[in-house]
Amino acid sequence: MKELLLRIEPVIWLLFGQGILLGTILLTGWVIAVGLLVPAGIVPAEALSYERAYGLASNFIGRLILLALIALPLWKGAHHLRSLSIDMGGGERDGAVGWFGSSSAMVRL
Repeated sequence: MKELLLRIEPVIWLLFGQGILLGTILLTGWVIAVGLLVPAGIVPAEALSYERAYGLASNFIGRLILLALIALPLWKGAHHLRSLSIDMGGGERDGAVGWFGSSSAMVRL
């Protein structure tokens, strides 16, 4: 099992890094656009209409984008919760916490 984890470790770090990227840059930009630019009238409210959102969610590429925007920050959060659990003395529960956090992030896929 340890050999398998060592082999897939670059993939795990790639997902973690992409979660950081999406969580800090793209979601922050979305919050600024929705929370500041639309109420200020800089971005028209029709840009966030139901029809446009449905069009994005019904397209295959749009679904992949939405999947990345949801699942990768959850993956990053699961990693942070696991690290916090270990730091708070939960080293003996590391297997259960890691499994639960990663599974809950991957369920969104």
